Amino acid sequence: MRKQFAVIGLGRFGKSVALALSEMGHDVLAIDNEESNVQEVANSVTHAVRADAREEETLRALGLRNFDAVIVAIGNDIEANILITLMLKEMGIKFVVSKAMNALHGKVLEKIGADKIVFPEKEMGIRLARNLVTFNVMDYIELAPGYSVLETTTPARFAGKSLGELDLRARRGVSVMAIKKPDEVVIAPGAEAVLGEKDVLIVAGKNEDLNRLQE
Repeated sequence: MRKQFAVIGLGRFGKSVALALSEMGHDVLAIDNEESNVQEVANSVTHAVRADAREEETLRALGLRNFDAVIVAIGNDIEANILITLMLKEMGIKFVVSKAMNALHGKVLEKIGADKIVFPEKEMGIRLARNLVTFNVMDYIELAPGYSVLETTTPARFAGKSLGELDLRARRGVSVMAIKKPDEVVIAPGAEAVLGEKDVLIVAGKNEDLNRLQE
């Protein structure tokens, strides 16, 4: 389903979000007060405009109330980040996502009603640390405190065995959501699926159980 998103602030984080949403086939309005930032994404998103989002009249003129979500990606100006988030919520925007620079900033955003708060630097730091410690983890996404999804190479001891034989959910507390084979991707694999040594597993579960899977 095609959705409408607005991204305010086109630094590294905002630009990457805007481009990713656009590549996924959604309508994206990219907003920044620097013309050079606007021009960088102009050919890749639905609309890109230079505007000062700190002005409430500007936000209203952009018609943001009709969007599925607005992402406040400003990071270098915490005051502007908070002000814009507050104005968006007061305007009745359905879903506001705000970038936080630190825990205190995040608490303020929570108090003024941000629907989702993201800590890009913290999340990337956690992802890097996990990748460095567990060399065979290719990617990591935290679902909720204590729960994650991992993309990992198949442990050598699992190769040649079926999911039924391994019974990972009962024995290790993790669920295999998909198997990436060299020539195909198997979604929600059944007990008969046999793992190859070059397969990549997408698994979900408690962090402690996922960590044990790597041992």
